[in-house]
Amino acid sequence: MWVAGAIVAPATPAFAHGGEGANVTAYRTTVTGISTPMDGLTVRTVEGGARLELTNDTGRPIEILGYSGEPYLEVRPDGVYQNASSPAAYVNQTLAGDTPVPPTADVTTAPTWQRISTGTTVRWHDQRTHWLGATRPPQAVADPDHAHRLREWAVPLRDQVRVFEIRGTLDYEPPPVTWAWWVGAVLLGLALTALVRFRSRWIAPLAVLAGLAVLTYAVTRGLDGAGWSGVLLLTGALALGAAWRHPPFYLALSGFVLAAFAGFGSSDAFLAAVVPAVGPGWLARACVMVTLATGAALSLTGLLRMRAAVPSPTSRVASD
Repeated sequence: MWVAGAIVAPATPAFAHGGEGANVTAYRTTVTGISTPMDGLTVRTVEGGARLELTNDTGRPIEILGYSGEPYLEVRPDGVYQNASSPAAYVNQTLAGDTPVPPTADVTTAPTWQRISTGTTVRWHDQRTHWLGATRPPQAVADPDHAHRLREWAVPLRDQVRVFEIRGTLDYEPPPVTWAWWVGAVLLGLALTALVRFRSRWIAPLAVLAGLAVLTYAVTRGLDGAGWSGVLLLTGALALGAAWRHPPFYLALSGFVLAAFAGFGSSDAFLAAVVPAVGPGWLARACVMVTLATGAALSLTGLLRMRAAVPSPTSRVASD
């Protein structure tokens, strides 16, 4: 059985193309504030820090300036506009693999505004907030087991003639102990399998736990702007269905789908410190670990029950 899912991005924000997606990373981008706060103007990181998200409900047009100080994006009351003549637009679209704006982009030319959204929220990849080196920073190479502040960053904004900025920090964070999370998943899976093997009334609570684990991870990713994963939502629903009715074949099937697609499919959370999900990284990793363990336990329980339901050759001979 093939299970298909789609990641549906929120419809409200416009996306100015960037070169990164919502992946785990060793680098944490944090917004610390706006140099001159304005009522109705908010900024946050989304997709695990891969993009910045700015919402402008001030009723005034706010420009986001590009890498050379040129107008790049403008969030107006009637929508989001991108300057097609901005080198930042060219750089970001090229990194994203999209058809770039004309290579004649020049900071000295007048802005060529193109509306890309009717909303007042925009997300964009900004190289000023990321570590762009091909190798790890020297601090991480010298001491990979501890966190390091790499730099403070700023992204300039403009309100008519007044220039102010989004401010933040970029940090390196050491990876989690990957093997410990995998060992935890294996041990928990074996323990849960033994529990429901001898206490069948625990199958329904186990299925509920499985469904809650995968749905919690789906919600935390969605709230971080990484999109709502159809795979996670579907497998969570399958697990919750096993709490209502759990014939052996359904247990085996739903458990396999849960472990293979939602568990292994999300196991990159064990590899790096920063996960594209709201809340602490350990919460996301715990959800994935529980998903793997409960999925394996449900699948093994279903297989063992199907095997027990098949008469052995000796019992068939005796009945004959």
